[in-house]
Amino acid sequence: MKVEIQSIHFVHDVKLASFIEDKLNKLDTFFDKILSAEVYLRLNKDAESKKNKVVEIKLYIPGGSLFVKEHDISFEAAVDIASEALKVQIKKHKEKLVEKHHSTIPAE
Repeated sequence: MKVEIQSIHFVHDVKLASFIEDKLNKLDTFFDKILSAEVYLRLNKDAESKKNKVVEIKLYIPGGSLFVKEHDISFEAAVDIASEALKVQIKKHKEKLVEKHHSTIPAE
């Protein structure tokens, strides 16, 4: 899967990029039709809490996309939470595909 990472107003390091790519590539085990991903990393300077790291991930799949936005104290923690949320969205998407497929099969 092609993963594009953009950090807003700072430069992310190679270690973080590798971590993100590894996490997202593991989603292929749940749905092998993921086309690509866009990841946006941002520091929320207005946040009063320590959870000022923002991660937005958009997964492109056939027929649409899945999106998640998470905040945490580190980008790695936010990516962990986001990848789990995407896993849930992928499973729901697959269930809808199966239901749609079964509803189009004519009864004998």
